[in-house]
Amino acid sequence: MARYVLQLAFDGDPRRLAARPAHREHLRRLKEAGRLVSAGPWADDSGALHVYEVSGESELREILREDPYTAVDGYEIVLLKEWTPIM
Repeated sequence: MARYVLQLAFDGDPRRLAARPAHREHLRRLKEAGRLVSAGPWADDSGALHVYEVSGESELREILREDPYTAVDGYEIVLLKEWTPIM
């Protein structure tokens, strides 16, 4: 398994806000399945940071394809990078 950090940027599109409950449910299921370590928006709601534990980037890309925010073009990927935490 590998850890990936994903940083997202949001614009003001109201479709993203409408999709937020489904997006958060998607994240809840990933957390329960052990694929999401942590996730949350910046305090100003300009974006978010997610940490995933997945088999590789292709699995993470599949997770993103299934995210309700993707269907409404609700984010831009700022950073998607494998991460090696030491603590």
